[in-house]
Amino acid sequence: MTDASARTVVVTGAGRGLGLAMARRAGEDGFRVVVAELDAERGERAAAELRAAGIDARSVRCDVADPASVAGLADFVRESGGGLYGLVNNAALADGVGGKEFQDIDIEVWDRLMTVNARGPWLVAKALHPLFGPTGRIVNIASDAALYGSPRLAHYIASKGAVIALTRAMARELGERGITVNALAPGLTEVEATESVPVERHGLYAANRAISRPQRPDDLTGLASFLLSEESRYLTGQVIAVNGGFTMN
Repeated sequence: MTDASARTVVVTGAGRGLGLAMARRAGEDGFRVVVAELDAERGERAAAELRAAGIDARSVRCDVADPASVAGLADFVRESGGGLYGLVNNAALADGVGGKEFQDIDIEVWDRLMTVNARGPWLVAKALHPLFGPTGRIVNIASDAALYGSPRLAHYIASKGAVIALTRAMARELGERGITVNALAPGLTEVEATESVPVERHGLYAANRAISRPQRPDDLTGLASFLLSEESRYLTGQVIAVNGGFTMN
């Protein structure tokens, strides 16, 4: 495994759910963790929970849709010291985003989702990449919805498809610096953000997964751990679907 001593991993949207699970795993792997979370109180609760488990964690409020807030995240990481090694671009709007066909989606709703889900990861990577040392890891969280083409989710699918394309572009541009950029495309994972997903979509996944049980956050954290490790040093620009075989390449 990578020597994680005094190396920092930033996880956006780490106040709950998948982001918190990934932050916890990074901490268990020995990294210092920065919980970057829109809800400041939630972020501090998450960091306190991690510290109680013996993880070096701190929190900072960050709205990935706001360039000034993202610049503040970069300042926080810079001032914390220790060297930035990893970034998990997890923050996204996912709660209750589906239900309308593409022609019925309001322009304001479309723009808000694209601003957070597609522009946000770019803004964060843009602000943080100068802080990386001689090597580093970026893991973008996409979605298998962009691979499957789920109905009544056009704006969400478009935003996550943009994350996939961004991953490939960044991998080309950062490779010479020893920074790898990969994406995980989770299936419908049992977290707070998916509690509002319609019952029929849960049923679609249940009926079509090769592994029939529900997906949990810890089904993804092991692979995220690998993508943050030294063992993944020659893997970049890849999109890995983790969904129990709901989609297969």
